[in-house]
Amino acid sequence: MKKIIALVLCAVLCVGLLSACGEKQTNGGTNSDLTLALVVAGTFGDRSFYDSSKEGCDALAKEGVKVKTIECNNENHAQQIRNAADSAKIVVLVGWEFYDVETIAPEYPDVRFIWIDNATSKSVDNVLNITYAQNEGSYLAGYIAAKMSKTGVIGAVGGQDTDTINDFIVGYQAGAELANPDVKVEVSYANTYDDPAVGKECALALHEKQADVIFQIASKTGDGVFEAAKDEGFYAIGVDSDQKYIAPDVIICSMCKEVGKSIQIAVEKYMKDGDNCGLFGTTWVANMASGLVSIGYGDASATQQVSDDLKNEVKQIADRIISGEIAVETTR
Repeated sequence: MKKIIALVLCAVLCVGLLSACGEKQTNGGTNSDLTLALVVAGTFGDRSFYDSSKEGCDALAKEGVKVKTIECNNENHAQQIRNAADSAKIVVLVGWEFYDVETIAPEYPDVRFIWIDNATSKSVDNVLNITYAQNEGSYLAGYIAAKMSKTGVIGAVGGQDTDTINDFIVGYQAGAELANPDVKVEVSYANTYDDPAVGKECALALHEKQADVIFQIASKTGDGVFEAAKDEGFYAIGVDSDQKYIAPDVIICSMCKEVGKSIQIAVEKYMKDGDNCGLFGTTWVANMASGLVSIGYGDASATQQVSDDLKNEVKQIADRIISGEIAVETTR
């Protein structure tokens, strides 16, 4: 059975990230001896999921870690796992598509793997799985959407009909129903994460069904949702990173899961404690309590459509989720 170590890593987060000053020791050497390969299932440039992972690794590079990146462009995932493991001590795999890590990782016992956004079916000694309680953050996004909707209809554009995407959607719907029991939630699956034109088509179709707030859960495809929102004058919600800066007049908030920070925390823990860090062979569920899942409203200078009163309501609901008073449904 997988051991869930959220409390351990939450403690790491609470004491703060390790200092980046100087050359810290890593398994008997320094950070400059540590090589890390970041492998993404698609390509960078999505301004959300993949780019967030790179931000975390860029921060590690400033601490002296040697970082290389590989973009799979949605193909050859198993081969790219091996390519990365041939040249790095730590391999960070970003995307559910890297399920072959379960059988490949044992071939490389001296390499440490971090799999982002999915988990192996059983414990693998040199693999840390990091999944995210996106259902919790999406609950807050749904609450905001329903409160901001004038039609009583809200929407979501998912990249694919998968457990991970549907984990966002079940949380989104539940939060919306807390705000308005009569709300209608319309969902469209783009079946791609890399095509903004398809995302725009999906969003326009939802808007024709009266959806006036639409949550994009589709990586780069979601850029098309923002374009549709600007063209037709409805609201949008960003995903994974705080995306308000992209279209501040229509993006009212974003459901953030701090992929980059979670990678940074895990690697820094390994840099400090080596194989005694207790991470590998486990699954970490990064959730709202850890501070790695939240709602973002942009910076202080950004246009704010969500009122302070509504933000306070959202904070109170978040506190109830963290305390366990509200248990958010999940597909995990």
